Amino acid sequence: MAATWTGYITFGLISIPIELTPAARSERISFNQIHSVCHTRLKQPLFCPSCDKFVDRSEVQKGYEYEKDQYLLFTKDELEEIEPDSAKTMEILSFVKVDEIDPVYFESSYYAKPGEAGVRAYNLLLDAMRKTGYAGIAKVTMHNRENIVIIRARENGFTLHTMFYKNEIRASDAAVPNKPEVSAAEANLAIQLIESLAAPFDPSQYSDTYQQELEKLIEAKAHGKKLTVVPRGKIEPVADLMAALKQSLKTKDESAKRGVIRAVPKAGEKKSRKTA
Repeated sequence: MAATWTGYITFGLISIPIELTPAARSERISFNQIHSVCHTRLKQPLFCPSCDKFVDRSEVQKGYEYEKDQYLLFTKDELEEIEPDSAKTMEILSFVKVDEIDPVYFESSYYAKPGEAGVRAYNLLLDAMRKTGYAGIAKVTMHNRENIVIIRARENGFTLHTMFYKNEIRASDAAVPNKPEVSAAEANLAIQLIESLAAPFDPSQYSDTYQQELEKLIEAKAHGKKLTVVPRGKIEPVADLMAALKQSLKTKDESAKRGVIRAVPKAGEKKSRKTA
């Protein structure tokens, strides 16, 4: 995979050549826009209404609208001239404990691979950060933006996460109004239910059910078949909280005896479909 960014991590007077590659990407089925009349795929070419013609990408320039329909134009060289040092150098500004960072700040993830000349220094820093339990905070410029990043030491190397800035985090409006009182018995049952569902994190057990259903729908449609969809169960707000907690625990216990891993369905969980 081609590197997203190449440059140096600096740690005091130590500089380590690295390259970043994306650590994850979304896997999803994408649809094209089709003209419903003739079933032709619609395209979105670059079109200039003033010249009344389609434009080649070689004629495209970046512009900033400072007033209505008035633009300041910028060349690639002009934009590169103002790039900060973080365009090529990722200086570690401080070290923090990862669990002190609210996950809401995390954005995208990257793997950091050392250049041949920096392998020894890379492993020195990696080992020291693993032993101390600290992660590094740095800045790096990518995609016309200076990002704050957290550098985490993992068993097989560094992983970097770009982070949102403080002003980009939206204030939560999810506060519970007039927090109601819950009884000690209800609280204890809720804790028991949580503990009964507790397990080590294993990402391999999770999958995108919607994408799987899309694949089934595409396969069925390609062969002129139709999926028989089982209606979803109706979800209602819980009227008797204590009764619901007791029933949830009872269902979990009965399932455990039968060897079922998870019998309590998630809210809104879809049932399987069959092809007719």
